[in-house]
Amino acid sequence: MREVRLEKVTINMGAGEAGPKLEKCKSLLESILGKKVVITRTHKRTTFGMAKNRPIGVKVTLRGDEAFEWLKKFLQAVENRLKESQFSDGNFSFGVKEYIHIPGVKYNPEIGILGMDVCVTLERPGFRIKRRKIRRKKIGKKHRISKEETIKWAKEKLGVEIV
Repeated sequence: MREVRLEKVTINMGAGEAGPKLEKCKSLLESILGKKVVITRTHKRTTFGMAKNRPIGVKVTLRGDEAFEWLKKFLQAVENRLKESQFSDGNFSFGVKEYIHIPGVKYNPEIGILGMDVCVTLERPGFRIKRRKIRRKKIGKKHRISKEETIKWAKEKLGVEIV
């Protein structure tokens, strides 16, 4: 029950506005990952003047073995190097500056050069309890994943170098 495992990998691209850039982001993620893309929207009016419920980006969530394989490819795009500040309790995130750095992905002149954010979430067996609809329970302090455990997992399972 103490084993740390990969829960999900979320790939996010922010376009900032609806229109051609958002469509390019959507087509890029669909072509690379072959998955259905979810359009992200604003939650409330911001100081930047965006009204509520406007489309501003796209994301895809990967789980299981497929998530692990794609995570390895995304890490190769950043040369398997991450900073300690990119880790938190049970999570870590990093950015891929240009999608052409991902192994096996070719440049598409119709899309241009775009980057993306990769967010990784880890869990232990038993974390399913926090997702229950009836009586949401909290995970005990001893069962939570610390920052040090997250870094250790990334080093052992993925061969990540901490800079």
